[in-house]
Amino acid sequence: MTRHYNFCAGPAALPAAVLERARSELLDFHGRGLSVMEMSHRSDDFIAIAERTEADLRQLLSIPSNYKVLFLQGGASMQFAMLPMNLLGKGGSANFIQTGIWGKKALGEAKRLGYSCHLAGSSEANGHVAVPEQHTLALSRDAAYLHYTSNETIGGLEFNYTPQAQCADGSVVPLVCDMSSNILSGPINVADFGVIYAGAQKNIGPAGLTLVIVRDDLLGNALPGTPSLFDYQLLAEAGSMVNTPPTYAWYLAGLVFQWLKDDMGGLDAMDVLNQRKADKLYAAIDASGFYSNPIAPPNRSRMNVPFVLADAALDKVFLNEADEAGLLNLQGHRSVGGMRASLYNAVTEEAVDALIAFMADFEQRRG
Repeated sequence: MTRHYNFCAGPAALPAAVLERARSELLDFHGRGLSVMEMSHRSDDFIAIAERTEADLRQLLSIPSNYKVLFLQGGASMQFAMLPMNLLGKGGSANFIQTGIWGKKALGEAKRLGYSCHLAGSSEANGHVAVPEQHTLALSRDAAYLHYTSNETIGGLEFNYTPQAQCADGSVVPLVCDMSSNILSGPINVADFGVIYAGAQKNIGPAGLTLVIVRDDLLGNALPGTPSLFDYQLLAEAGSMVNTPPTYAWYLAGLVFQWLKDDMGGLDAMDVLNQRKADKLYAAIDASGFYSNPIAPPNRSRMNVPFVLADAALDKVFLNEADEAGLLNLQGHRSVGGMRASLYNAVTEEAVDALIAFMADFEQRRG
């Protein structure tokens, strides 16, 4: 069997070492005579898996002790509804920085559910090619929290700073971040945030799992009538097991965390590798007269690199030839077109080099 280079934005590539280990444990987990997929989530075996997974994540991200880690279902999109339910129980409005499609969806869901919302900043005026600067952000007087998307998967726009959630009167509200497509790509300071959430299917593991890291003082503030499966406090008290969690996705996430720690040298090492991969690809695009990327250099995503060809009529030819060359899933999102190469942690530097070589060859032949 041949493994090709997978540049999919999600569900994304998983480390080969993780897949191989999962295969070796698929039928018989550590001599127990059954698969993790067949285990009770209440069993001692699975509780041990869950506890190690959380401990490894805490170590990787240096998560302070006054934060809970939740392993949930529903995808990051479920958090668009869960966040206001949990953070607006004491009143106030949800404030948003909108820098692309996912930030817009988060704001739109809160509005659809009837919550008070305020747009504190936006990159819409510049076509979402640069994030708004800190001094342009304007929170509402009744802000309960400030939400932003650190990396827009579709547009390839990434924040190069952590926003300060400070109101005009000097008060500071919790900062909430959707880190679905760049979590674990390098170190972060968790203490800067009230809530961090991320869908798993990019840098964490397979689809079906969502991480939520929430500060203790933000628990217990849910709006009256919030369903128990949406209440962060109840989920935290139950160890994320109010109902049956996505056990196999949880287990695979644990294998990814072990791979990051033991095989890759942690997030400092991943940070260096990811920067090198992205720098290589952007340099190839910038040096070409055939390919282009519209994002302002300080805000170019390291995880999702969109690019267009000088002649859009060649898009299908490019994709077909790339697929034949073993370079998979390079088509841009249907809403923006063009191409997109996602360079998540599991995408090797060898894969990036192969893509760059193909792009150069294609330009020489078709440009």
